[in-house]
Amino acid sequence: MAQRISRAKQKIRESGLRFELPADEVGQATRMRSVLHVLYLIFNEGYAATAGPLLHRVELSAEAVRLARMVHRMRPGDGEVTGLLALMLLTDARRPARTGPGGELIPLDEQDRSRWDQALIAEGTALIEAAIAGRRVGEYQLQAAIAAEHDRAASVAETDWARIAALYGLLEKLTGNPMVTLNRAIAVAMARGPGDGPAAGLALLERLSGPLEGHYRLDAVRGHLRELGGDWATAAQHYQAAAGRATNLAEQQYLTMQAAKASARAAQAAARVSDGPPAGNG
Repeated sequence: MAQRISRAKQKIRESGLRFELPADEVGQATRMRSVLHVLYLIFNEGYAATAGPLLHRVELSAEAVRLARMVHRMRPGDGEVTGLLALMLLTDARRPARTGPGGELIPLDEQDRSRWDQALIAEGTALIEAAIAGRRVGEYQLQAAIAAEHDRAASVAETDWARIAALYGLLEKLTGNPMVTLNRAIAVAMARGPGDGPAAGLALLERLSGPLEGHYRLDAVRGHLRELGGDWATAAQHYQAAAGRATNLAEQQYLTMQAAKASARAAQAAARVSDGPPAGNG
């Protein structure tokens, strides 16, 4: 990375390029999209570290929020700038409840929501409501709207999963991002309920076999949906596969634990079948 930076500096010196904003609106918009994307990536790496023993790298997410606030002060009328800042605040509000005393990952349905930062939720909600009203909606605004739905719900059961699934549908059409489809599959499964929900979610995952095959998150979601459908043995296999590919230790340990729980449930179910009453004689 240091070598790449050095080469870039040398190229700038030799070309005589000047650091200035493009004069045209199209050029400025292109430059701003790049800025927002970099801030988004920095925040994500801070909120869910790609590798290492810790789930969070707080210094990165805090710096991303600081820079996003700075950009928002300079461009308060930009809906996507506002949407990105709102997304960061609404997501970071859940961070205190996302890990246990030993740094272990706590999933959304088990988090103590009283530990969520209500000041950040209020600020983020106000920002996204202002951004969406009467303006062209972009991908960061849609993501922030999804985060707001999670943050305003008192529990997973009381979450408006149908609205979240619809928002993910809009985001999927806007971006074509397979990770969006991955999250929409979960939302669809939760919205439809335990009956046909898991099957509907798994059907959506079929289209991701190419773009995300081998990614641990795809196996993790497959495991989760199989678990919701009561297929404990297959869920355990997917969780174990996901754990083997995860590079963050906290996520790896969580997935390994989920695999063990699913295996235990599968063994219990098999034992109940084998211990059943003998077949009658008609």
